[in-house]
Amino acid sequence: MGKRVAVVLAGCGVFDGSEIHEASAVLVHLSRKGAQVKIFAPNIEQMHVVDHFKGNPTEERRNVLVESARLARGDIQDLAEFAVDQFDGGFGVAKNLCSWAVDGNKCTVNEQVKATLQAFNQAKKPIGLCCISPVLAAKVFPGCEVTVGKDNNEDGRFPDAETASAIQELGCKHICKDVNECHVDASNKIVTTCAFMCKAPLHEIFDGIGVMVANVLELA
Repeated sequence: MGKRVAVVLAGCGVFDGSEIHEASAVLVHLSRKGAQVKIFAPNIEQMHVVDHFKGNPTEERRNVLVESARLARGDIQDLAEFAVDQFDGGFGVAKNLCSWAVDGNKCTVNEQVKATLQAFNQAKKPIGLCCISPVLAAKVFPGCEVTVGKDNNEDGRFPDAETASAIQELGCKHICKDVNECHVDASNKIVTTCAFMCKAPLHEIFDGIGVMVANVLELA
């Protein structure tokens, strides 16, 4: 029987929710590994709604759980129903899960999301985080090790490289990794990869997420 895995989504769309290609990559790699997946999202209002064609915020109001259901093909549960003893490991894919997009490293983490992360950590079960989601671990687990890619943008591939220093200001260790790699914080069982924090072709993002998924399942 495959490993039991929880995937926590944050809406649907790169500018106001979960990045669709990243979420799909996580689910495809988990499927390929034979994992038993349940998908969750917090039942909260989105921070804002963005017109993805024009790139501008709109006056619409949308719900994170309802929007995440698009990616889950309707098979999704309220994060409030989550119970850590039902799972061997978990993944988080991050806007709406914390206020980093607005407040940087002074952000707050959604209480349900924070409790979920802490439950996995206390049960010594692995957590996988990609793209900007590693900042969740940096806020919740002081001293942990994560990667969001590189800490400089010399080659133009890491336009948000300053995120690495913001993570280190929280007392965490940022480990520089390329898009096809992940970092494993063995003591905390936290596995991270940069995904679209790197301006890389889609297949490289997909492969890097696959490395993260494989490492989480090994720890589970």
